[in-house]
Amino acid sequence: MFIDVDRFKTINDTFGHAMGDAVLREFARRLKESVRETDLVARLAGDEFVIVLEGLHAAAEPQFIARKVMAALDRPFMVEGRELEVGGSVGVAFDGGCCSLPDDLLSRADTALYAAKKAGRKTFRVLLAN
Repeated sequence: MFIDVDRFKTINDTFGHAMGDAVLREFARRLKESVRETDLVARLAGDEFVIVLEGLHAAAEPQFIARKVMAALDRPFMVEGRELEVGGSVGVAFDGGCCSLPDDLLSRADTALYAAKKAGRKTFRVLLAN
């Protein structure tokens, strides 16, 4: 899964970098609480995060997790005494345990992320293995 904070630049420009950093910490906390203990949540750079889900067997499984992530991000963020509507967009690549290389999965998840943004943000899109 490839996830980013919707309109993060606006948060930084409006409230400052300290508020942006606090939003990123809360965003990461919510991602971690949305997945299994065995899943990996990592920040790549800026407002970009990835979640690595292993041991999934059906395309419905990452979609279920994506819905949990979306629900966690949809709640207002209370940061430094301010309530913010933040949200995120999610791109999911799923290969069903096939043979995709990590770079291929990340590239497909990135493509799915941009499809989610094009669809209006605060949503997710899935690309299945070719």
